[in-house]
Amino acid sequence: MLDISFGEFVLIGAVALVVLGPERLPTVARTVGALLARAQRFVATMKADMQQQANLQGLDSLRQDIQDAAHSFRGQLESEVRQVRDAIDQNAADARALAEQAAEPFQEADRTIHGAREPDAEAQALAEENRPQPDAPAAPDSAPPARDENQLDLFDDLPPSAPVSQPTASQARE
Repeated sequence: MLDISFGEFVLIGAVALVVLGPERLPTVARTVGALLARAQRFVATMKADMQQQANLQGLDSLRQDIQDAAHSFRGQLESEVRQVRDAIDQNAADARALAEQAAEPFQEADRTIHGAREPDAEAQALAEENRPQPDAPAAPDSAPPARDENQLDLFDDLPPSAPVSQPTASQARE
């Protein structure tokens, strides 16, 4: 620690014995020992604090590196998703255009077969064919539902009954 040899400690002890005397030397030695122990604890705590700060700085830089990598990965992922969406949209547009081109000969043949109806008239005819027919108007809600004679109704024709009274204790014994 201080790089002092045993002989030097003996010399320091002899000088202290001469200067302080045998009466005060034990109390001074205890005080010096306590001060040295306190100094060692202080040095140890300072070392631990400095090591902890160094680790925290290392962890902070590591955390920052991880966050940077995560942001970079997220950006790459978003750009890839954007590229895939653009490719899908482009393919869908190409497919629509190809379908329209493929449908043109069929539409031309349909116009030729059906006497060259106008496209608007054709669309109206298709709409009328596909339009659902309105059902008969519903009966008002106030009318009772029709009674099915084949259905067994057990509770419709019963007259309302009076509440049944509970037997008293004297009636129960009889």
